[in-house]
Amino acid sequence: MIGMDSAAPAGFDGAVTRFAPSPTGELHLGNARTALFNFLLARRAGGRFLLRVEDTDLQRSQEAHLTAVLEDLRWLRLDWDAGPDRGDDRGPYRQSQRGALYVRFFEALERQEAIYPCFCTPLELEASRRAQLGSGRPPRYAGTCRSLSEEERRRKRAQGLPATARFRVPSGRRIEFIDLVHGPQSFLSDDIGDFVIRRADGTAAFFFSNAIDDASMGVTHVLRGEDHLANTPRQLLILEALGLPVPRYGHVSLILGPDGAPLSKRHGATSVREYRESGYRPEALLNHLFRLGHSSAEHGLLDLEGMARAFDPTHLGRASAHFDAQQLRVWQKEAAHRLPADQALAWLAPVLPAGLGEPDAKAFVAAILPNVVLPEDALPWERVVFGPPPELEPDGEEVVRKAGEQFFAAAAQAAARSGNDLPAIVSAVRASTGKKGAELYMPLRLALTGRSHGPELAPLLKAMPAGQAQARLARFA
Repeated sequence: MIGMDSAAPAGFDGAVTRFAPSPTGELHLGNARTALFNFLLARRAGGRFLLRVEDTDLQRSQEAHLTAVLEDLRWLRLDWDAGPDRGDDRGPYRQSQRGALYVRFFEALERQEAIYPCFCTPLELEASRRAQLGSGRPPRYAGTCRSLSEEERRRKRAQGLPATARFRVPSGRRIEFIDLVHGPQSFLSDDIGDFVIRRADGTAAFFFSNAIDDASMGVTHVLRGEDHLANTPRQLLILEALGLPVPRYGHVSLILGPDGAPLSKRHGATSVREYRESGYRPEALLNHLFRLGHSSAEHGLLDLEGMARAFDPTHLGRASAHFDAQQLRVWQKEAAHRLPADQALAWLAPVLPAGLGEPDAKAFVAAILPNVVLPEDALPWERVVFGPPPELEPDGEEVVRKAGEQFFAAAAQAAARSGNDLPAIVSAVRASTGKKGAELYMPLRLALTGRSHGPELAPLLKAMPAGQAQARLARFA
């Protein structure tokens, strides 16, 4: 666990937060940011960060999706204190294993007559919705089954009609709470309509299981997307009816693309997996997400401990955050160039030549790292260092021609004697020709690499196989 050395923001001491993904697809950037913010709040407050799997949608939930989500979270280093693989007395942390708990609370609501069976079919509900929209009214459940007599319910059950369970929303109520991001919120219960808390197959619906689990797991603070803001009054009603504790909610702005539209595939990669497989560093992605919808005085690249110290939920913005691929690339460049030698070697290992020994691999990585942002950027330099002699562009050929045969004869002889030592080669050419500055260095760079720009020449030469520099220089002698 990350240890904090500064006090938590007022009202957040010991915060227990959670990330509750549904294993129905990949971990997308918006959900990754939600996980990050909840993780940082718990770490800053000296509390706990929980991972709960909301897998009550049995048709869409897949174990492969959960495995992938866990892999992405571990890659981001967002470690949880309890979860599906790390139980405690608040678990289990898979909703599919919490059915007995939900049944007890369903029964408690039934005893209060706070819920009732609804036999309306999807077709009937859609027809009602269309009729309400057609008359200019907001769509909500019309209460068709709310007042059915017990005899009518028995008759419908005898006909084999499936029934959901709807929460009986009290009329004439104003539901209020203070959102951590958006401030005071107020909803009229008459605008909500009775909502489903148990599906026809007997499984708990989101409104119900999500609220029950937060309360029973001791969650004190919930940061989630603002698309859940309208869900909160429903969940407050459930918790109130059951006498359960209510967490403090904060609804974080959505992430948009540069054009202001919701982030989607047309903006490029949207899942953590895609960025991971492209070679992005986790610290680069985390630093960009940290600043999407959260203002901070810290402008440099932060590790997770630094982010936790700098995270303040009162600095979460209400305006939508815009994902900027170019800014992410800036963070990636800084993260890549800060890598220690062993981590840089492991990061670039997939693009290194097969069979390359560790000393040669380390020398190559050290030479090219300042010019690499993503692993794919190493491939052209792999060809330069280990491939055949590079072809020159016409402009480059002219520079090499003007340098002359004496220039390259001296350079090749020095390379043979010194073993790719650039200072020795430069000294020999200067002594032989009197050239200096660009007239000295540019012909050497072109003859050795075929390029006029790139990594520093000295470490690049050290990375070349023995005899390679001499052979390339001797071509023009």
